[in-house]
Amino acid sequence: MSNKKATYLVVGGGIAGVTCVETLSILHPEEKLVIITASSLVKNVSNVSFYAKTIVKFDVQDTEASSLLKIHPNLEIIYDSLKYLDTKNKLATTEEGVIIKYDVICICTGGIPKLISDSNKCQRILGIRDTESVKEFQDKLKNGRKMLIVGNGGIASEIVHATRGIQKVWVVKDDYISATFVDPGAAEFFQESFRSKSKVQKESTVLRRHIFTEEDTVVSINKNLKSAALGPDWYRKLENIRNEGGDLELEIVYKVEVESVVETENKDYALDVKLTNGRIIECDFVISATGVEPAVNFTWDQVPNRGADGGLAVNEFQETSVKDVFAAGDVASASWQHAAHWFQLRLWTQARQMAGMAAKAMHARMTNEDVLQDFCFELFTHCTSLFGYRVVLLGKYNGQGLGRDYEILLRTTPNLEYIKFVLQNGRLQGVILIGETDLEEMCENLILDQIDLTPFGDDILNPDIDIDDYFD
Repeated sequence: MSNKKATYLVVGGGIAGVTCVETLSILHPEEKLVIITASSLVKNVSNVSFYAKTIVKFDVQDTEASSLLKIHPNLEIIYDSLKYLDTKNKLATTEEGVIIKYDVICICTGGIPKLISDSNKCQRILGIRDTESVKEFQDKLKNGRKMLIVGNGGIASEIVHATRGIQKVWVVKDDYISATFVDPGAAEFFQESFRSKSKVQKESTVLRRHIFTEEDTVVSINKNLKSAALGPDWYRKLENIRNEGGDLELEIVYKVEVESVVETENKDYALDVKLTNGRIIECDFVISATGVEPAVNFTWDQVPNRGADGGLAVNEFQETSVKDVFAAGDVASASWQHAAHWFQLRLWTQARQMAGMAAKAMHARMTNEDVLQDFCFELFTHCTSLFGYRVVLLGKYNGQGLGRDYEILLRTTPNLEYIKFVLQNGRLQGVILIGETDLEEMCENLILDQIDLTPFGDDILNPDIDIDDYFD
């Protein structure tokens, strides 16, 4: 048994853990820092670009954990998992018996997948959430003829978009696709892009205003217990894997869930999947992409408060109810009073933001300095790619928490762009931007400043008017 000592201890090698290490290396390079990671591969953020003050796009890549040593001369990497945390004496014990004495600790253990019920007894049910499971999926895809995809978030959507040469049945519990991120109108925009390969006709732009009365249900995605979560471009690894048959038909089954999965013998397909509507679908394998739950796979001397979603409840500085124990990413539950246009959604974007905030607060604790919450928590933002389109989500983009007292202004050009403004009392509350709209910065300012847009009417999205001119 070996003993170590560190000012800062970070647990987890995903986006949150690595971001916390990188931020601490800038803020406090002279202090000893230890990271515990179960995998030699960690997630590294690169190619960071800002579309606006709070709207950030970045790539996430696998990299050797040892590469972190280049940025922090006092960093030590322990390839292990956390077993027990003694918060009173500030001692962390790993599975292999290493004991680390720390001053402050940040838990970044991510989430474990909420796979469908029969996944523990069937190896043909795959959860796509990390690097290892993508590789496993690639192997299955090479020989598969038909797969069933369960889930309605970003990962499920991109599997449908990126895979070729295999028949796909997509089972969604909602009445439209990609419900985690978008609304029925945007789902129809994406589906139209499936159907049409024709050239974009710009004169087909539609502009309309209507009242929207359906609230979105926020669903979390991503992350695995042992391996770091996928980044926003993970699906590109699948695009070049094809079968000889070329593109096959996609079937989408709405408003159902999987009831059971049974392995078969002496049949064309290995699985019989029974849906809640009684239908049985035969397939080679099942992809389960139905979200995560916070992963706290170690024991404590005193357990911090939990959020409603089971995550470690953290305040605006990412500190749990136990002093000097911080948490960030999927394992954390944002339990402070949220800003009017921010809410938690378990995404790589927020994992990075929360970890950066945790590192600043940990540094402030050790240097007895004051710290303010980062401005990024003023506005929910997420930039990703769905079905080959750039997607930017801002604020209460699906009317989250607005009840039924709001309206929507919509502009759509088939195969080119989809722009949705959520307005309440004439002020912009949320936005969905699909395609190269170049409206990100203007929309960010309109939400943050809460400018009354009533005088502009529908002209705010009139395609013949440069709306940026209004707000120069």
